[in-house]
Amino acid sequence: MSLSKKMLRDIKINKAQFIAIFLMAFLGIFAYTGIYAEYYGLVQTSDGFYADTNMADAWIYGTDFDDASLDKVNEFTTQSDRQEAIESQAKLDNKPDVKLHFIENGTISKFYATEGEEFNPDDASGIWLDARFADARDLKVGDKITLEFDNQTITKEIRGLGYSPEYIYEVSPSSLTPDFYQMGFAYLSAKAYPKDLEYNTLLVKYDSSYDDFKDKLDSIDYLSVTKKEDHLSVSKFSDEMVQHKMIGDVFPIVFILVTFLTLLTTMTRIVTHQRNQIGILKAVGFKDKTIILHYLSYAFLPVLAGAFLGLVTGPVIIPRMFYPTMMTSYSMPSWHPGFDISFIYIAGLMVALSVLVTYFSCRRISKENPANTLRPKAPHNSSNTFIEKSRFWKRLSFNFRWNWRDARRNNFRALMTIVGVMGCVALLIAAFGMNDSMNELKSWEYDDINHYESKLLLSNDANPMELYYILNETDGSFIMQQSIEMKANGGEDTVGLLVSNNTDLISYTDSNRNPIDIDEGDVSISTKLAEKFNLKIGDKIRWHIVGEDKWVTSKIGQIHAEPISQGLIMSPDTLEDQGLNFTPTNIITDEKFGENFDSIKSTSSVDRMKESWDQMTSAVMMMVYVVTFVAVALAILVLYNLEILSFTEMEREIATLKVLGFKTNVLRKLLLTQNVIFTAIGFILGIPLGFYFMTLMMNAAGDSLYYVPTLTWGNILLSAAITFAISIGVNLLFSEKINDLNMVEALKDVE
Repeated sequence: MSLSKKMLRDIKINKAQFIAIFLMAFLGIFAYTGIYAEYYGLVQTSDGFYADTNMADAWIYGTDFDDASLDKVNEFTTQSDRQEAIESQAKLDNKPDVKLHFIENGTISKFYATEGEEFNPDDASGIWLDARFADARDLKVGDKITLEFDNQTITKEIRGLGYSPEYIYEVSPSSLTPDFYQMGFAYLSAKAYPKDLEYNTLLVKYDSSYDDFKDKLDSIDYLSVTKKEDHLSVSKFSDEMVQHKMIGDVFPIVFILVTFLTLLTTMTRIVTHQRNQIGILKAVGFKDKTIILHYLSYAFLPVLAGAFLGLVTGPVIIPRMFYPTMMTSYSMPSWHPGFDISFIYIAGLMVALSVLVTYFSCRRISKENPANTLRPKAPHNSSNTFIEKSRFWKRLSFNFRWNWRDARRNNFRALMTIVGVMGCVALLIAAFGMNDSMNELKSWEYDDINHYESKLLLSNDANPMELYYILNETDGSFIMQQSIEMKANGGEDTVGLLVSNNTDLISYTDSNRNPIDIDEGDVSISTKLAEKFNLKIGDKIRWHIVGEDKWVTSKIGQIHAEPISQGLIMSPDTLEDQGLNFTPTNIITDEKFGENFDSIKSTSSVDRMKESWDQMTSAVMMMVYVVTFVAVALAILVLYNLEILSFTEMEREIATLKVLGFKTNVLRKLLLTQNVIFTAIGFILGIPLGFYFMTLMMNAAGDSLYYVPTLTWGNILLSAAITFAISIGVNLLFSEKINDLNMVEALKDVE
């Protein structure tokens, strides 16, 4: 009971340091469990969604799968593992794109109804509609809609609204983010198809590896195949999750490490300053084990409280900060934070390691006999260094010489200060670097590469005469953008194709954002794609346009850098030399275009594209804000705690200097000089560490974005301003204590 009272009294006396330890333990576990709860929530929710809807393992695309092809597919899949479908693009009110799925049985990649009836493959008069498309256009269950496709018109009643595992992520060719008003999907029974059934899509499940499945698939005629991992919706959502996980891997570790270091320095100081109390406890009969357990409780209680609070609040608060921004780009029926048993393990490990760290700080003094413990600790013996023996030493100011020797005597405290500052700076550099990188990519794409004002998406049944009229009126240029399947060096991927005339509205750049020309006859590949497939100029690739069966072989003539979309670029003549037709999909113009033409499906302005970019990166920017806040909080806590430690350890020296006649301003300068030097060293060492963290997080952004990690002076100066402002502010706060220093208490020896 007496030791418990002593512990509470000591915690009260040193409350600022123990509050700092509590907050660092809390923030470390809060950040770790919060970010990982958001990540595991995405993983668990999407995996559950895929399982509930029996997501397909692969999609096989063709023009018409006949009975012979289906019989061959049956050799390596069963009827229950295969679903025939007809996919077609339809119009509603002549504008929005609605992807129709005429389904035979609805057993694979099932429609997930959240309102109305479940999908019925025998209902020829009903339609099951994308819930977010319906919400954007104010459509409800029971409404009737009329759709036009393939020169056919059908009118169906909405039986249900819901989601599809194939459309967690989907964007139109003219936007970076979903526009649910302009595009959606719908599921119908195959019996609702108005013409003879000619299935153009097969959804399959297989137990073997994809390579084995692909080898068997070569026995039938088809245009292309997409495995689950390469499906746009799956891969984009997976890339998003990986990036969030990477951020969760990086900066909570810094918090936990700094918490241990701060705890070690705090407990070492407390134990050292209570030598006489420990000696008295030993003298009156307390055992070493009892004394050690007493001091272990100093660390156990605040760290346990902080870890528990972080464990409870992190998974509740942080995911709900990110999900609203995630829901603007991704569609799932539910969003829930996840949980993993590792949260408890990490919190428990943090508490256990904090106790272990405390044990190391007090085990040595507990082994001393009572007589030695009652004596003051012998000062560190240190010989003069080469610098101190040199003539140059005497020319240095007293300020520098005093701080040099103080740092040598208290080298562990100096190391802790440097490491703490380094961790804070690394987080700030990484956070601001990600912000700079996002802005750089935006500027690169919409200032350096694209110089048009409007981008017009052409209808599939556009009138050629009307198109040329629009082209002449806007002084625009045709471009062709398509998805292609590419193979090289044993790998394959679905990427983009841009076919453009020689126009000033689009510039091509290298990795340094310098303009380059793509020569006539050359096929240029993006830098990130070349790195992924280990390709260089002169290598050959095979590719085909998705939806067409003609494969071509091309020789790489150039390599360009593109920040947003990865793929191939060539001229119309080069495309036609490959035996393919130049079919324009867009018109780009440097004029604002707002006229209404049947041949124009939609119009996107550069301002709208920039808004789409901001929306697409909103989740990452939210992460940047969280990292910045946490880094600043860490800096305040670390520097505040270390300043308490420094001032306490130097009380006797400062009191001695005051007795010798040193003015308060001179003593303040002594403390400030040491603080600034340690902060400067930690800042310099934190810059490359922050750049490394930034590179890790940027490399986890997926295959579609090409980042060039850059460290700007603005980033460095802003990080420096925050770090030194906190450091100097905390130092000035404590330097005021010099006036209130109790000279008698500070100078008296052990009685």
